[in-house]
Amino acid sequence: MARVESIKDEIAQAGAELAFIAAEKRDGFFKPVKFLEKHPVSFPFLLDEDRVVTKSYGLYHLIGMDALNIAHPATMVIDRDRTIGYIYRGENQHDRAPLGEVMTAVKTIGKENQGISKSQEES
Repeated sequence: MARVESIKDEIAQAGAELAFIAAEKRDGFFKPVKFLEKHPVSFPFLLDEDRVVTKSYGLYHLIGMDALNIAHPATMVIDRDRTIGYIYRGENQHDRAPLGEVMTAVKTIGKENQGISKSQEES
C-alpha cells in the first residue's frame, strides 16, 4: 500500500481514484484494523471478509506455499464502465505490479474516458 500511496497525486491528476481490497477478516490473522491504525492510507480500504470480491475477479487463493484462504495480490485499473483495462496478478504474496505499468494504464484509461465524455457531450 505504501508503494501506491507514493503515486497517489499522479493518480489523482489523471482523474483516477484508489481503493484497496483485502481478503481478510476484521479480526483475522493479519489484524488489518490495527495495521491501518499504525499505517494509515488516504484511500478507501475494503475488507473482503467473505471473499466475494476476490472470488469474482478470479483472485482467490485457497492454499499455497505463502497463502491460506486469501487473495493473490493484484492491481487493477477499472474504467467508469467497470471494465478492467489493466490487471496484474501476483504469483506470490510479494509479487506486486510495476508502478510504471500502473500509471501508464491509469493515464491511458483516463484519456479514453475523457474522449468518451467529450463525444457524449457533442451528441
